[in-house]
Amino acid sequence: MKILVTGGTGFVGGRVVRLLVSADHEVRCLVRSMKPAPILKQLGVESIPGNLTDRASLVAAMKGCDWVINAAAAYDFWTPDSGVYQRVNVGGTQNVMEAALDAGVAKVIHVSTMVVYGKPATSPVTEQTPVSSVRFSEYARTKYEGEQIAWNLYQTRGLPLVIVYPGAVLGAEDSKATGQYIRRLLQGKLPATIFTNSTFPFVYVNDVAEAIFGAAKKENNLGEKYLLAGENLTFGQINSMIAELSGVHLPRLSMPDAMALGTAWFLTALSRITGKPPAWGMSLDQIKTMKNALVADGGKAVRELGIRYTPIRQALKEAIESYQTGSCRTSSL
Repeated sequence: MKILVTGGTGFVGGRVVRLLVSADHEVRCLVRSMKPAPILKQLGVESIPGNLTDRASLVAAMKGCDWVINAAAAYDFWTPDSGVYQRVNVGGTQNVMEAALDAGVAKVIHVSTMVVYGKPATSPVTEQTPVSSVRFSEYARTKYEGEQIAWNLYQTRGLPLVIVYPGAVLGAEDSKATGQYIRRLLQGKLPATIFTNSTFPFVYVNDVAEAIFGAAKKENNLGEKYLLAGENLTFGQINSMIAELSGVHLPRLSMPDAMALGTAWFLTALSRITGKPPAWGMSLDQIKTMKNALVADGGKAVRELGIRYTPIRQALKEAIESYQTGSCRTSSL
């Protein structure tokens, strides 16, 4: 198969590219600049300059492709340019899906996120669970809006669509929010723990890549959703596991929920003035996401895609080792 991957130099997308190459597929990556191209060149991957906001570059990149894997997104819980979420996660998603229709590809795998579900009334969340009416970050809001465009194209124009929904993704070399949180704990840069009783679905990054590849290979699954959740753990459990694996001491203080929200509100307001990210990663969007956590059932991916979830302890161990050795690189998702 000839496959276009967007976000192919990122945390999840990079694993997908390696997996596809190891299975002898012909892989092409859309890249925002040619700087990361040597990494892809080593794998025999073709680099095509472009981005999600440039539809013409997408049309050119998809020419002759059988599958498209859309792993690119504007993923942060704070950025000085808040408009990037709308441009990439909404407009960019629409561009990818419409270009895929024009190119006549056989399948599009779109990488969404569990946070689009908000906090549903029923638990655990499954593929049949209706999303709640509220989302807790601009990232979640725009990812949801973008995928609604994709589903509409599936229903009205026959877009050959499958969507996967990872929980919080863990593994080595994560430079985004989850990885930043782990590094701050390792470096003793968090003043207190927060939301230790809030539960969230976690999943190993290599399992996400396996599920994406599995969803692409599986026949007769157009229109399907797959939640990717290895273990549902509280942030307190995650903190304790990090401390045990690394030997670091957790902060002695535990911040009450109301104080955490108030602190995040103040720090986010301050960031609008300074243009610098909120201290300790406490943006209001991230704190609201942590507080309004959810429990998910990732069993459908096991049954239909044949994946086996890796223990989260192993994912954390690999993450910790990569941060302690300084091998973490910048993600381009």
